[in-house]
Amino acid sequence: MDITKMSTHKEISSWVTTLPYLSDIVSQADSYTEFKMLLQDYVDTYFSSNPHALSYSRYHTVGYAAFQNLSWQDYGCITLYHLLENEGESFFDGNYRETITSTPLKCFWDTLEKKNKLSRALWQELRHLFEQAGGHNSPDTVGRDHLHEWMDRHPTGLDDHIIARRRENKARIIAAITDEIERGECPQKYAFDPSLSRQERIAQVEQWWKTSAFHLAFAVRDTARLFSLLGNSLDTKTARIMREAEERGIPIFVNPYYLSLLNCGNQQDLGDDLAIRQYIFYSENLNEEFGHIRAWEKEDSVEIGKPNAAGWLLPSHNIHRRYPEVAILIPETIGRACGGLCSSCQRMYGFQSGDLNFDLSKLAPKQSWKDKLECLLNYYEEDSQLRDILITGGDALMSKNRTLRYILTRVLEMAQRKKEKNAALKRNFAEISRIRLGTRLPVYLPQRVDTELCDTLRWFKTEATALGIDQCVIQTHFESAMEITPEAEQAVQNLSETGWYITNQQVFTAAASRRGHTAKLRKTLNECGVIPYYTFSVKGFFENKENFATNARIVQEKMEEKSFGYTKDDLSFLVTRTTNMAEEAQAYMKQKDLPFIAVDRSVLNLPGVGKSLTFRTVGFTDDGRRILDFDHDHNRVHSPITENMGRVIIVESKSLLEYLQELETMGEDPHEYKDIFGYRLCETEPRNPFYEYPTYTYSVSDHLTNFKMPGEN
Repeated sequence: MDITKMSTHKEISSWVTTLPYLSDIVSQADSYTEFKMLLQDYVDTYFSSNPHALSYSRYHTVGYAAFQNLSWQDYGCITLYHLLENEGESFFDGNYRETITSTPLKCFWDTLEKKNKLSRALWQELRHLFEQAGGHNSPDTVGRDHLHEWMDRHPTGLDDHIIARRRENKARIIAAITDEIERGECPQKYAFDPSLSRQERIAQVEQWWKTSAFHLAFAVRDTARLFSLLGNSLDTKTARIMREAEERGIPIFVNPYYLSLLNCGNQQDLGDDLAIRQYIFYSENLNEEFGHIRAWEKEDSVEIGKPNAAGWLLPSHNIHRRYPEVAILIPETIGRACGGLCSSCQRMYGFQSGDLNFDLSKLAPKQSWKDKLECLLNYYEEDSQLRDILITGGDALMSKNRTLRYILTRVLEMAQRKKEKNAALKRNFAEISRIRLGTRLPVYLPQRVDTELCDTLRWFKTEATALGIDQCVIQTHFESAMEITPEAEQAVQNLSETGWYITNQQVFTAAASRRGHTAKLRKTLNECGVIPYYTFSVKGFFENKENFATNARIVQEKMEEKSFGYTKDDLSFLVTRTTNMAEEAQAYMKQKDLPFIAVDRSVLNLPGVGKSLTFRTVGFTDDGRRILDFDHDHNRVHSPITENMGRVIIVESKSLLEYLQELETMGEDPHEYKDIFGYRLCETEPRNPFYEYPTYTYSVSDHLTNFKMPGEN
């Protein structure tokens, strides 16, 4: 698939004759202006007999139900309408950091007039669009047999042959670490007794392997150790990119356990671990952009005392907020760090500036942290709308057990005070009803889920329930079914037994977007008792280009694969009847004949707007990248500022043709994805009742505290 080849007058003119309506338009038009006018006439005529499509195109009807009532041809004509409406418009392209003009129809016309040549990527987009708008193509029917065939391509970390392979990896890494300790290249606490034999030393390291502290102490921080612990198995290109990343100052941090999940030697060509590899290994795009990376989310650029992009006034950079009901709390503890560095981390710009690092010894809470925590929690206590605290970072479970227990104790005390003030002052502020811990450690470092942590979580769940806080959630981040190992499965089971329920957020990277990959992840998570919460499109600009799966693909996956597990049933019974969510989930899937439970919502985390997959394609760059006009999610409560924010334009970092070529290099058949071109618009799915907040016995005040419209005095 040659994406650099240009499409010529001869090629396109020949194709136009296959579409009677377009051939008539081209033959009648004497100029680019007439060409656009005749296209507009065609669209208007179509809408005259399709009032629902007309209403949707004008934004008179919106929402998921309205989107579901659209036909395949409606998709095409609505997109053609938006292209005509935005032809010649200028948009800021955050990838190149410059303003561009969208003129796909002029590029097409000029090629017909022999004044230009179309890029191959833009030609493919326009060809599929004109065919779809003319009713000359239709999507393939995806059956359940297709789904299972795709899912069967992807093994899990619980498969016997994968467990055996990783047992060999573990032995190799332990032997290498034993060598390092013998050479004195280790923290003092891990020194060997000189009297131990080689086998006894290896046995000692195997015992240490069971503890999270060991893996953090021996985490890989440079390419020399990375190559060594992987048995020098990396291909030449990946090794070169990682060396260049190190030279540019991009941190490397991956612990021995997670490293043991990677294939080595000839096995790396199998592709089983591609999704994991995309998390560990960097790309040439990231190397080139490092030093120029900008914060994706407007909320990450906040001046204390001034409203953020969503209008919220915040007491500190430790609190992030978009929505009225929930705010993120980032503790000033080791919880600011993670158990590993994901290559597409949204906070890579923080590592670029030096604000973030993996010097864990310097991240211990300072004496002033306790006073600051009280101030932060007072923000929740005195806010009229906040009912949900998401403690994350970093990673909430990176904090030591005593630190986490201290934070949770203060949260309980704050929640109690808020209830008491409501009663004493006869006010109707929202009371705390949900506590969440954001963590990837069940994936990166399942050894962290130790007895003391589980005891802390079990204690908190009991106290919180007594206080009326019904929802205690571990929000984790499995990316691939290959990350679900026996150790991770046990960690999930231990967490579930504390009374907290576990949900998952997956980032829909290019490797994770392969047919059946995310479906297999959902199935394996369900069988372990984890319920999917979000599937995120990769955010960011060119630094994440290699990992980016186009938004068209996440819509396609939602419509063609995830739909087989969709349910409107309220799944709250999964956590109210028993603490064994795995058994409940499996029984429910069997009863309903579902291949998996798909209540995750497919979204992009938008600057200023929040999570949404409500968009229209309104233009194309000359090299075929889509220009998307996003709106906020109409299914949830937003800041009042959202209605006045104007357009949120996202210029994608790669064309669909580039994406399909990338899939081909992964061993995929691009023909299996051919309908992807037709998914040019979408609406965000409604939330399953399982994820709604508990209802109060009173109506929460409409008055907003800690809020001001930007620009107001």
